[in-house]
Amino acid sequence: MRLTTRLLFQASVLLLGALATAADAQPTQKLLLSGTGSDSTVPWDFRVSGGRQAGQWKTIPVPSNWEMQGFGTYHYSSDWMGTDVAPDSIGEYRHQFMVPAAWSGKHIDIVIGASMTDTDVRINGQSAGPVHQGGFTEFRYDVGKLLRPGQQNLLEVRVKKFSSDSSINRAERRSDFWIFGGIFRPVWLEAKPAQNIVRTAIDARHTGDFTASVFLDGITNADKVTGQVVNLDGSPVGAPFSTSVASGADKATLHTHINGVRTWSAEYPNRYRVRMRLMAHGAVVHETTENFGFRTVEVRPHDGVYVNGTPVRLRGSNRHTIWPTTGRTTNRALSVSDALLMKEMNMNAVRMSHYPPDPHFLDVADSLGLFVLDELTGWQAFVSTKMGKPLVRELVIRDVNHPSILFWDNGNEGGFNTELDADYALWDPQARTVLHPWQNFGGINTAHYEPYECCTGWYVGGDDLVMPTEFLHALYDGGGGAGLDDWWRQTLANPLGVGGFIWAFADEGIVRADQGGKIDVAGNRAPDGLVGPYREKEGSFFTVKKVWSPVYIAMGDLNRLPATFAGTLRVENRYDFTDLRTVKFAWRLMDFPSATSAAMGHAVGASGTIVSPSVPPRGVGTLQLALPADWRRHDALALTATDQYGREIYTWTWMTKDASTIAATIAPATAPTVSATARGEKADGVITMRANGTEVVIDSLGRLQRVSSNGQVVSLRDGPRLVSGPATLTSLTQRTDGSDYVVEARYSGELQRVEWRLQPNGWLKLSYAYRLRSGPPREYLGVTFDYPDSLVTGMRWLGRGPYRVWKNRTQGVEYDVWHKAYNDVATGTGWMYPEFKGFHENLYWAALETREAPITIVTATNDLFLRVGTPREPTEPGAEPKSAHVVFPPGDLSFLHGIIPIGTKFDGAASHGPSGQPNIVPRSGRTYDGTIWFRFGR
Repeated sequence: MRLTTRLLFQASVLLLGALATAADAQPTQKLLLSGTGSDSTVPWDFRVSGGRQAGQWKTIPVPSNWEMQGFGTYHYSSDWMGTDVAPDSIGEYRHQFMVPAAWSGKHIDIVIGASMTDTDVRINGQSAGPVHQGGFTEFRYDVGKLLRPGQQNLLEVRVKKFSSDSSINRAERRSDFWIFGGIFRPVWLEAKPAQNIVRTAIDARHTGDFTASVFLDGITNADKVTGQVVNLDGSPVGAPFSTSVASGADKATLHTHINGVRTWSAEYPNRYRVRMRLMAHGAVVHETTENFGFRTVEVRPHDGVYVNGTPVRLRGSNRHTIWPTTGRTTNRALSVSDALLMKEMNMNAVRMSHYPPDPHFLDVADSLGLFVLDELTGWQAFVSTKMGKPLVRELVIRDVNHPSILFWDNGNEGGFNTELDADYALWDPQARTVLHPWQNFGGINTAHYEPYECCTGWYVGGDDLVMPTEFLHALYDGGGGAGLDDWWRQTLANPLGVGGFIWAFADEGIVRADQGGKIDVAGNRAPDGLVGPYREKEGSFFTVKKVWSPVYIAMGDLNRLPATFAGTLRVENRYDFTDLRTVKFAWRLMDFPSATSAAMGHAVGASGTIVSPSVPPRGVGTLQLALPADWRRHDALALTATDQYGREIYTWTWMTKDASTIAATIAPATAPTVSATARGEKADGVITMRANGTEVVIDSLGRLQRVSSNGQVVSLRDGPRLVSGPATLTSLTQRTDGSDYVVEARYSGELQRVEWRLQPNGWLKLSYAYRLRSGPPREYLGVTFDYPDSLVTGMRWLGRGPYRVWKNRTQGVEYDVWHKAYNDVATGTGWMYPEFKGFHENLYWAALETREAPITIVTATNDLFLRVGTPREPTEPGAEPKSAHVVFPPGDLSFLHGIIPIGTKFDGAASHGPSGQPNIVPRSGRTYDGTIWFRFGR
């Protein structure tokens, strides 16, 4: 026996002894044969039939997926399609263990949390039972007669990665996700008295009505089952209750009612525990406990989904169980982390895609508060009725008592065997609604990836509830948050809008040992997350956080506070159960450092708290901010809402000053700071201006040709030119204007005027105007310059950040002085976030850090987007971005009044709402102008 196994056995025996001596307690005893998860494993002997390390007996941590431990071959989805017999598909395990002598005569099961996929178990050379088929459900065998209590025992497990049943292969092994092999969840023994409680299935309603179906085995002289509801600290709740049982009984049903229960919901995840005791003439034969919550789920056709009699809206994402280094083997700490990230995004729901999760994730959903859709595996193909019936049973009996579960999903996208629909209720006394994700079924239209205007009389605008179980497919940087604001506004406006689930929570990437440690996301099939493989936050993470905030501030999308603002904000309560009086509100006035300093962030000029108004769910109220009389002298106002658990709901920011006011404090157009005059001359068709060590060359088209600062070349050039549209030079003039030197270009076409003004202090002021006529929609509106990407090292700026934006994803960025070091990450194949390149909203100023002289940029024009560089798209094999592909405007450094939206994997941006449409010029046309100052060098 290995030392680690011996220590585990000794610890387990001590625990069992302590349990056995507890007064009146005959609980189920548990002996771990494996570890509990990826953070706690036990080595077993192992060999695999093919691929890496084929045919060699070695050791492997259990639980684990063998591919992630250096064995066999990696497979994603249909990589092996064309045959039901895949290579290197058999893993053999051996493990020796001791069983306490005190277990003699007990009922003993071996339990395997999940194993991929056909699993043959033998104890001491004898079969434990039929081969288990299906890779995601918990299963068990009665092995009491095969064990040798007090002695060493040999466990042998043979696992076929691919099933011998073709329907299991079609439903599970050809699905659109990573296909692993191995025993990837814990393995343990359970010992119970010969007369025992097998399991308990609970139906606890928000009214306080409680029903439990208690399943029994081996009943001879036991005569009663008693129940007692307790708080999690063990204190009793209500009176005990009981029912009698007769010899041979296999089920008892208990009822009680408890007044004044604290109900369970995603906002108030109140839980209780029930203690069940099997009694024989006053003695405790066996005792079990189950956690549960009092809550009621109803689907009211053509009305809504109700929890505890209250209509709810689900805000969620799809979640795979995965970690880059361990595959499907995870741990409780990761479940907690993932659930907290979802709560941070203001989600209240999660769909288990596309298989039952680890039990600890459901425990966390229960304790932290997440509504759950629990799913039987079946992706675009379904398991046969013969194979599916035991899988449905295993799914439901394991998970039935979790209050977080609102629905059962019978497969996905055509992977529903309708002959199994009725089986869920056989094991679920709550008779939760069964969904067919992708279909209009069970009173809920769960259609996937429909366009915004879909579909007359059927989707939005139809008679059924609308809750897409997949939408806004977040491939790379597309989807996810892009289009969410439009979609959510539509959902809130629809009386039958129940909510929906973004695809997906995390990029499903794994570390490939055979590719030098590269994280493989299977081309464009798996980089679909709002977070990366290691849970790196993408830009859409923060968009979701803002759009799905249960506290909605009516002015939350304004860039600046209006002149009429007097400290009052309209607030809408988008919670389902929570009054806003439980939310804490705080404000602060922010002062930003100058563009010419090196500081980042902001100083707090003043701060205060707000008396939280009593606003019921789905009600509207006001927040009154007691701002100081001189509040407008500060640069910005921030408002933070914090929930009753201390979590930030969101922080909104508004500028108090427009761009021209901020610009005037940095690059004043008043008297120069040096006693000199800017000079200029024309020679060889170009105009050269000089002042305070700065030399600027304007070419014959009125564009910047060359810049230097104290002899250091600055490679900004060839602008401003329109990102699109005609411009023909009609005149180019130069003049001295006071102490400034001015070059002015006039044009016919859409570009009308460009003026360059060099001040004696070296600041270069650019003013330009262009007029667009009504016509076809425009992808971009604005002007652009060239600057070599290879020279940029970072950027510090005042504006909304720190993430880049798209036209249909401007939520989730807020005002501050931000800094980003240069990176060339391609979203979804690298995870250095935030990405450096792209569009940045509401520029006030920016300091571009370069390998040459730094470039300081200040604008007096409100609501400009700053484009820096052109983001790189993935170029790996199979990494086609599909509808998330974006064509950037010419140039490298652009100042834009209009930018482009981004699409999802399956649909262009225009399919996902008003903000996904291109830029429209008014029928009467429109003139756009801009004022930008440049400073080169320090």
